[in-house]
Amino acid sequence: MASRIVLDRERVIGEIDPKIFGGFMEHMGRSIYQGIYDPGSPLADVRGFRKDVLAALKELCPRVIRYPGGNFLSGYHWLDGVGPKEKRPRRRDLAWLSTETNQFGVDEFLAYCQELEAEPMLGVNMGTGTIEEAGSLVEYCNAPTGSYYADLRVRNGHSQPYGVKYWCLGNEMDGPWQIGHLEAVEYARKAREAAKIMRWQDPSLKLILCGSSGTGMSTYPEWDRLSLETCWEMIDYLSLHYYAGNHSGDSASYLALARQFEDHLDTLAATLRYVRAKLRSKRTVFLSWDEWNVWYKNHVHDGQWQQAPHLIEEIYNLEDALVVAQWMNVFLRRCTVLKMACLAQMVNVIAPILTRPDGLVRQTIFYPFKLFSQNALGTSLDVLCRAPEYETTEFGSIPVLDASASFSEETGSSTLFIVNRSLKEKEPVEICWQGWNPGGAAKVTQLSGDSPKLENTFESPQTVVPINLGEMKIQDRKLVLQLPPLSFTVLTCQLGGV
Repeated sequence: MASRIVLDRERVIGEIDPKIFGGFMEHMGRSIYQGIYDPGSPLADVRGFRKDVLAALKELCPRVIRYPGGNFLSGYHWLDGVGPKEKRPRRRDLAWLSTETNQFGVDEFLAYCQELEAEPMLGVNMGTGTIEEAGSLVEYCNAPTGSYYADLRVRNGHSQPYGVKYWCLGNEMDGPWQIGHLEAVEYARKAREAAKIMRWQDPSLKLILCGSSGTGMSTYPEWDRLSLETCWEMIDYLSLHYYAGNHSGDSASYLALARQFEDHLDTLAATLRYVRAKLRSKRTVFLSWDEWNVWYKNHVHDGQWQQAPHLIEEIYNLEDALVVAQWMNVFLRRCTVLKMACLAQMVNVIAPILTRPDGLVRQTIFYPFKLFSQNALGTSLDVLCRAPEYETTEFGSIPVLDASASFSEETGSSTLFIVNRSLKEKEPVEICWQGWNPGGAAKVTQLSGDSPKLENTFESPQTVVPINLGEMKIQDRKLVLQLPPLSFTVLTCQLGGV
């Protein structure tokens, strides 16, 4: 069967929320120190921010950034990281068995978000922290002058409120590994009471409830149901986390993981609908996939009480990039319920960017994120994609192609994203525009390679990079492409008429 993709701008799934193109920075390993913040480096600016890292992150254009954790959050007290740096305490971080200097804290993070023009997503400590501490952090960030913590912010050099909108009520509190782990009912009650105090400080907040930390948890999705039923009227999002990997070396199944991602979202979307119906509520709660990435090769967690130890610095290859591209295809296809997502993490720790003292390298997963973030605008289209199938051990028969598309009324542009999952076979595909004229040509960009294990390194940083194939002519609203095996293709065209 020949592959065929049909695009119709009248067949709309929903609006794409730009906040699905978000990132995550945790006090773990070299994510903060030697990553985004390195005041001793000749590459840093006067604030200690690595200029080369900032420039690379601006290419990714993250719309929201989650901070300060992660597992780190459940043992973190935000007051340690504000005020004069010479007075900030050094602490043992029990999450990653590392030494935390607290030289980078809330104010530095919010300045970094301003530099990136990204919305901050702050987490409050639901492990060792108190609900009072959570409310005080909201006061520090968002209250006008005239109260203790707002005036403390002013004394620390920030006269105007930050207006932080997005707040996580803890992190992975269902996990036995979590500092201060709670059972679902315990967590839900604490989260509800924290939410009350935080909303009294600032009623405009958008709150993210801690959901199951993975589909493999024995409590999934019961944890989500129980916590939602207790907190529904107080929260705006439910978080979900997942890390993908090719643990068995089965690349055919690994490249079909979009099926897993869809099932995950569909299960939690059904849970949201059930709870809303049970409570007879008119409130709508969405999903926030605020930790997602490929992670399976590097499992070094023990920092041995070092400052900025090298922890889980994953090296990514071509097949990892194709999984990331499919994940983002799923984001577009499920955009009616998924409204935020944070790639975990952004620098050094399971990240698209790796640094060393003299520079950085953009890993393979950098490029699909960048291509989606820059091009997936407006509405998501319901793509008709017919393609031959191949057999996988884990998922059975899977189409060889995976696709999503967007259309922007504002710019008049449409972008099609296609992954060819085949390890060896090229796939010819006919692309048809139905009911509208895409113009005379389409710009085509492609990421591909002849081995799934190709990597970008400091010595060979351009091994896996997108290639601009130029413009290809569209005739009678049709275009035929030859998609290489192991490829991600992005095709953009301008609206030319009805």
